[in-house]
Amino acid sequence: MIKPDAVSAGNTGAITKMIEEAGFRIVAVKKTQLTPERAGQFYAIHKERPFFKDLCSYMSSGAIVPMILEKENAVEDFRKLIGATDPQKAAPGTIRNLFAKSIEANAIHGSDSDENAEIEGSFFFAKTECF
Repeated sequence: MIKPDAVSAGNTGAITKMIEEAGFRIVAVKKTQLTPERAGQFYAIHKERPFFKDLCSYMSSGAIVPMILEKENAVEDFRKLIGATDPQKAAPGTIRNLFAKSIEANAIHGSDSDENAEIEGSFFFAKTECF
């Protein structure tokens, strides 16, 4: 998911190009905006964390671009492509190194497991929306 900071900065195209050039096939994509409540549902795992309200506020502050991607070893390869959460620690040439503004406004979200990829994909897309 391309986050509000990267979408508002006009980086959606450049990020999508990097994803495709890394060998991912985009199976589903759309531009949408979360309400604070919907952001809270997506990030429910962090509900007890002190940053939860700020995260929900940030994630509902503008448009996002969720995607479903396919590739052999997709989760691991995508995590490498996006880089560390802290853009200062992200490897050169990674999406967060190039486009993130801060740890909080870090340009992109990537699932951390195949199971979470299924859950997160289902959050944004019905099976009929994937081609």
